[in-house]
Amino acid sequence: MHKFAFLLWFINMHVIIHGNTADNESSDVKGIIGAILDSSSRIGQEHAVAINLALEDFHQKNNLSFALHVRNSQGDPLLAATAARDLIDNQKVQAIIGPQTWAETSLVAEVCTQKSIPFLSLADATPEWAMKKWPFLLQSSPRQIMQMKAIAEIVKSWKLYNVSMIYEDGDSSSTEVLSRLSEALTSVGTELSNVLTVPPLVSSSLSQQLEKLREGQCRVLIVHLSFPLALHLFETAKRMNIMGEGNVWITTGSFTSLVHSLNASTISNMQGVIGVKSYIPKLWHQYGNFYHRFRKKFSSENFEEFNYEPGIFATEAYDAATIVVDSMRKTNKKGGQFLLDKILRSNFTGLSGQIQFNGHERAPKHTFQIINVIGSSYREIGFWSDGLGFSKSLDPNASYSSSVKELGKVVNPTCDIRLRIGVPSMSIFKQYANVIQDHSENVTSFKGFAIDLFYETVKKLPYHLEYDYFAFNGTYDELVKQVYLKNYDAVVGDVTIVSTRYEYASFTQPFTDTGLVMVVPVKSKTGGRTWLFMKPFTKLMWILILVIIFYNGFVVWMIERNHCPELKGPILHQTTTMLWLAFCSLFSLNGDRLHSNLSRVAMVVWFFVALIITQIYTASLASMLIVEQFEPTVDSIQQLKNNNAIVGCDRGSYLQRYLQDALGINAENIKQFDSQESHANALRNKKIAAVFLDVPGAKIFLAKYCKGFVQAGPIYKLGGYGFVFPRGSPLLPGVNQALLNISESGTLRDLENSMLASEKCKDIIDPGAETTSLSPASFMVLFILTGGTSTTALLIYIFSESYLWPGQRTMWSLMMAVIKHWRSQKRLFSRRVHNVAKSPLNFAT
Repeated sequence: MHKFAFLLWFINMHVIIHGNTADNESSDVKGIIGAILDSSSRIGQEHAVAINLALEDFHQKNNLSFALHVRNSQGDPLLAATAARDLIDNQKVQAIIGPQTWAETSLVAEVCTQKSIPFLSLADATPEWAMKKWPFLLQSSPRQIMQMKAIAEIVKSWKLYNVSMIYEDGDSSSTEVLSRLSEALTSVGTELSNVLTVPPLVSSSLSQQLEKLREGQCRVLIVHLSFPLALHLFETAKRMNIMGEGNVWITTGSFTSLVHSLNASTISNMQGVIGVKSYIPKLWHQYGNFYHRFRKKFSSENFEEFNYEPGIFATEAYDAATIVVDSMRKTNKKGGQFLLDKILRSNFTGLSGQIQFNGHERAPKHTFQIINVIGSSYREIGFWSDGLGFSKSLDPNASYSSSVKELGKVVNPTCDIRLRIGVPSMSIFKQYANVIQDHSENVTSFKGFAIDLFYETVKKLPYHLEYDYFAFNGTYDELVKQVYLKNYDAVVGDVTIVSTRYEYASFTQPFTDTGLVMVVPVKSKTGGRTWLFMKPFTKLMWILILVIIFYNGFVVWMIERNHCPELKGPILHQTTTMLWLAFCSLFSLNGDRLHSNLSRVAMVVWFFVALIITQIYTASLASMLIVEQFEPTVDSIQQLKNNNAIVGCDRGSYLQRYLQDALGINAENIKQFDSQESHANALRNKKIAAVFLDVPGAKIFLAKYCKGFVQAGPIYKLGGYGFVFPRGSPLLPGVNQALLNISESGTLRDLENSMLASEKCKDIIDPGAETTSLSPASFMVLFILTGGTSTTALLIYIFSESYLWPGQRTMWSLMMAVIKHWRSQKRLFSRRVHNVAKSPLNFAT
């Protein structure tokens, strides 16, 4: 069937050539055009029909005829170069159109440049350097630079970072495509993690190449292959069950532009594929007529094809032929530089879009169509426009989005491959990772802060991720190496981020506080403090109390000295008596021994103030004795080294190595423990002087043993806890972003508080707290009261003794006599009989 079709196509080309040649003899032929096509491919078949339609349309509009000579290269670069020489030397063509591959284009460009014949390439991509090397080479199809940017935006929509590209080996034009794609991916925050080259010929090695794709999860696979090779790729991938494993397949325009030609059975191999292709404007006053004529002509010449609709390759060939014939019409010169200049000045709207050359290439397109293969066909789901984003239509009022998901139901990566996640079963701090094994039911459960946090993190990922936990009974370094050995896909637990482990795996950002601290027992600060009894009051308070005592004693002595012989005598005797009287007033009022009401009033107020002060003093001192203050037994690493002390750390962690290498502690002085309880017991029994813990572990330890231990010394900056993933894992950026979202939303803080609450000690001791001594400000009102009362009594006494005139003194004496008489009557009812003549200082009954 294929040979029969080719025979018909050859006869058709032969008729066209000779038909045009016959016209040359009877009419004015404006120019001769050559075309090098691959008649065995769908692209070459569309090119042939479209070029003929372009010449027919131009003849109808301008009444100008052009001779067309077509050669079949069969996709062989050497045949293409031979055909070019034949067309130039024998057929005297003035311009050549085609072919479709870069390998053919490079050889034909060399021939055309030597002969000074304009050559319009229909290849997908032509390197910039090629047009400088071959000045008669023109890129007549729009450059695909922006197509790579559209693909990068699709990748960005799922926030997947494991991007692989599959391209054809031996196609040097793919180098530029690869470079453009890499730049576009970098601009959206990702990069190519793998590049897979496929041999140009169908071979069994493709299966071996695709096996490499099984090593990752949630991959984005960008396919840039020729049409037949891409079909073979998808057929092989489906057979290997790679198509449905959560991978996102994206095809470039070289394949997507021909999806319309596939039948249902072929499309079934491509379920979920997303394609990007150039957008055909479909100006109906031009395209409508072309569409119907193309289908009719194409079906008559290629009736074995499934679909007869024209694609972007047909419109580009139509426009290339139009460019040539229109430029020939505008010049009387037969080819060469004059024709090339006319072609470069072309400026009109063609079927494929605006026709305008920028240098030797057409301006790149800025709008692309997005398709999604579903079921037995495909859907045109929307568009991507540079600078605007994705939209469902190109109407002036269309809304744009930065995500392809807004175009509707698009295939999403599901990451169906379940991750194998290792969890340390030797964790000392079970609050972070606890492996619970129920041997009776043969069930293992996993709990803890790290387990809960990873669950919340996975919920924040933009794709579904399934995983299983596996207990690992070994050291943390060995657990990290299991990721390197591909026994586990990740590790979740209290794994500290240290540089030596980066040799085998990568870490997320830390989800706990970072650092290493020293925890030691505490000792009492108050033990052996001789002057503790002075602590309740400040020095100024003690001075003020003594001043008030002396002052009140002086006032009483001054008022009572004329009534009491014991208060008279030598100065030394009077002074000691006054001091004794002042201090005795703190403990006994003795109001009935005082003769003057003035002294009695002063003493009553002072006794009231003294009672309050003594009670407050007693309470404050008792509080200090009951609530002891503590301080660490060791406050520095240097103290441990000087005392050659034994220290402890977690068994199986990195700490033993760090204590030796970084802190300089002898290996003989380091003991490893398996639990928090063993740490605490060793510290209490003084088997070790200190224990070194990560900050997250120290929080748990001090929350549980808050009364006997305290953190001491500086915090040594280390990595903190993080999740472990393979180096270059595509999941790592997404997990890091999810952790940031959890932290910023407060979920991380809530999880940590919930964990610490279960171990929280109610009577937490703050070693840095100091009891505040009481100052005079707390008693200023009392001091003013007693001082003011005593001063007032003293002034009244002085005034009454010095300034009262005799009549007033008589009156005063009469008042005092009445008071004494009242007192004597009162004593008659007293249980005790006092000698009125006794001295007020005589306390004997």
